[in-house]
Amino acid sequence: MLSKRSAVAGAVILAACLATPLSPAAADPAPQAAAPTAPPQVIDALERDLGLSEAQVVTRLSNEERAAAVESNLTTSLGASFGGAWLNDDASKLLVATTDPGTTATIESQGAQPVVVPRSMAQLNSVMQQLDQAPKQARAAAALWYVDVKSNTVAVQAPTVEAAEALATAAGVDKSAVTVSATAERPMTFIDIVGGAPYYIGSSRCSVGFSITRGSTPGFVTAGHCGRAGSRTTNPTGTFQGSSFPGNDYAWVAAPGNTAQPWVRGSGGSTVIVRGSTQAGVGSSICRSGSTTGWRCGLIQQHNASVTYPQGTVSGLTRTSACAEPGDSGGSFISGNQAQGVTSGGSGNCSVGGTTYHQPVNEILSVYGLALRTG
Repeated sequence: MLSKRSAVAGAVILAACLATPLSPAAADPAPQAAAPTAPPQVIDALERDLGLSEAQVVTRLSNEERAAAVESNLTTSLGASFGGAWLNDDASKLLVATTDPGTTATIESQGAQPVVVPRSMAQLNSVMQQLDQAPKQARAAAALWYVDVKSNTVAVQAPTVEAAEALATAAGVDKSAVTVSATAERPMTFIDIVGGAPYYIGSSRCSVGFSITRGSTPGFVTAGHCGRAGSRTTNPTGTFQGSSFPGNDYAWVAAPGNTAQPWVRGSGGSTVIVRGSTQAGVGSSICRSGSTTGWRCGLIQQHNASVTYPQGTVSGLTRTSACAEPGDSGGSFISGNQAQGVTSGGSGNCSVGGTTYHQPVNEILSVYGLALRTG
């Protein structure tokens, strides 16, 4: 029997060939583009998120591919009169804006629908540049601003209309070229917090241990020697909330606005899902993930080891034969799918082998009242 994907292949290709032209007004429309090659996971995701059938997805992708080529051609041929372009809701028609009524025939000849507007794309981009260069205080009070090709204006949105108007005033833009409105949007950065990934404290680099949450706040655990309470991190952006070193070597970072994922970076770009944090016994295999040396494995040699570093003694560590190097500090130790701890220190390196110690993760979770992110 054919799989669902194979069984619908013929119908999908037929649908692509019958895709609605970008505009029926074209006297001699270009041949319909062939069905675009898209990975199955892309088609599946578009079906899910746009509420389309597989045939509709392939038809849409075919029209989008053709529209992109038409838009590129018209951007060049219209020159200074080009005012932007956009697809209608089902991507069956490309609309192209122009400030010169004399260019409408050129647009129609490409199978697109012309829209005559007062401002060119260059003029809209100039308004954007003015807003981008407005005083920082005015920009900070707004949520976002963007070129809205459909309305041929630059839209400015802020928590209040007054704040949006204040940005336009501070930027000194032509008010007729701007639309202002209130929005509930509060944009923030989103970075997946993944064990073994790098993060930065100023010019220093360490590695994420495991994703955690404290209440509704996402974050991660890492080594205490990487930063003190109050230290700021980037990529992901966060703040050390608690840190202990020496004596212990653990810390946690609150990173609101980022996404705590139950993953650890594995071998060759793969990810390992964290299922829990049951401690593995002596002699068990264990792997470590860090931003310098990646995925390295060994055996658990001892629990409850005390190690003297130049900065002082750290107790309660687990000794392993997995190697590590500078920059791996704070990274994940995992046995099977069970989180074990965060990289503290060691001896040797990954060229000649070495011994590495980790701070058990369950102690960190208990001390700070954190919940391990599991999948």
